[in-house]
Amino acid sequence: MNTLVGIKNCDSVKKAKKWLEQNGVDYAFHDLREQGVDKAALEKWLEELGWEVLLNKRSTTWKELSDAERADIDRDKAMMLLLAYPTLIKRPVLITPDGIRVGFKEAEYKKAFGK
Repeated sequence: MNTLVGIKNCDSVKKAKKWLEQNGVDYAFHDLREQGVDKAALEKWLEELGWEVLLNKRSTTWKELSDAERADIDRDKAMMLLLAYPTLIKRPVLITPDGIRVGFKEAEYKKAFGK
């Protein structure tokens, strides 16, 4: 099963949802704001992608963090911040049987689903 992880009002998530629906791809939607993020899932994402890919330093949430919270980021601190503030996760996260993708790029979605 495919899972799209994000927040409802994110433009990139909206584009990804629209693409998946228009191309007949079944998926479940996981809302980070309402459902949070599972520690075990986040561990897997960090292992596969690295914290640098997942941590969205352009997000409003990032800008609202204190200087101390934004300082000296490493994997462990990124993990702590992403668990505490799930909206720091770069969106959307698409989980498919063959891997995890971050962000919406139509070409990557076409390749992933053979479209």
